[in-house]
Amino acid sequence: MPKAQETVLEIDLSALKHNFEYLKSRLNKNTKFLAVVKAFAYGNDADEIALFLQNLDVDYFAVAYTNEGVALRNAGVTKPILVLHPLPIGFENLIKHCLEPSIYNAKVLHEFLQVASDKKQKHYPIHLKFNTGLNRLGFSEDDIERLYSKINTSEAVEVKSIFSHLAASEDLKEKEFTLQQIASFKTITEKFTTIFGFQPMLHLSNTSGILNYPEAHLDMVRSGIGLYGFGNSEKENKHFRPIASLKSVISQIHEIPEGETVGYNRAYKSKSLMRTATIPIGHADGIGRQYGNGKGFVIINEKKAPIIGNVCMDMIMVNVTDINCEEGDEVIVFDALHTAENLASCANTISYELITAISQRVKRVIKK
Repeated sequence: MPKAQETVLEIDLSALKHNFEYLKSRLNKNTKFLAVVKAFAYGNDADEIALFLQNLDVDYFAVAYTNEGVALRNAGVTKPILVLHPLPIGFENLIKHCLEPSIYNAKVLHEFLQVASDKKQKHYPIHLKFNTGLNRLGFSEDDIERLYSKINTSEAVEVKSIFSHLAASEDLKEKEFTLQQIASFKTITEKFTTIFGFQPMLHLSNTSGILNYPEAHLDMVRSGIGLYGFGNSEKENKHFRPIASLKSVISQIHEIPEGETVGYNRAYKSKSLMRTATIPIGHADGIGRQYGNGKGFVIINEKKAPIIGNVCMDMIMVNVTDINCEEGDEVIVFDALHTAENLASCANTISYELITAISQRVKRVIKK
């Protein structure tokens, strides 16, 4: 592929296929695979990625909000789509596009039953979320009898699955807590099966759950960050290939005399004659101000160029005093070698935050 002449996010579908196949290799052959493609597929391109994974026989997709699922349907995604955090205002649209809601409290259940009944739905698939320790969304074990009395009196819905979410599956120092969550979910599923008289599909594991807790794979697993190339540990990262490369170009090079300042608020002051390069990417593109003032860096001609001064909305300035470069040279913000995880750690954050922040104004280039 030719070198970048503007700011682009290159997305490597062969790396995505590799990651999917590696994750699948860790599963029992009967375990279903749900691909999490919320937040534009973690800042990449949800339409392209979902359609590609659909052709690889992914069983399910998940998004956070209804409008994300509608966009996938409009793009041609036909596989089941679980909406993890649907809001009642979108229930009619959700049903219109055959999306499947996560039901996580009594109010949401009541409102969805009402809309589904008004729309004359029969056995519409819903997924019941239970809280086992993340304390974010979900019913408790004590809610199961009330759920039965509510759901059993309606033909509008059918429980397709029950699920929960692991809070710290990537942190082996929290193994005791994770095992407690797994045990809690088992107790919930047993009570649910006894009261409802059947056992729906069960799912609990995220990417790190897939890798660290095979006993929790159950009927289906849900993977987000692993598909995009991160295993949440040095041990596992070697098995993954980051799918995205964020690249840009040097717009201008300046010589900065000793004592002059660079950027807004004069945040950087030159201690000697130096050269800087201006790059057309900034906090409006997802490179937050926390990467400025020497914390973050880019790669130019295989050398690190620290970001100096404050990150601007549309630009960063980097120190290229010791780098042989010129205007028009390619700049690597992150790629498979210089990963988003490494860059994020410089600003005391995580790869998830960095990659999902990449603005939609950044051009996506699909490598097939």
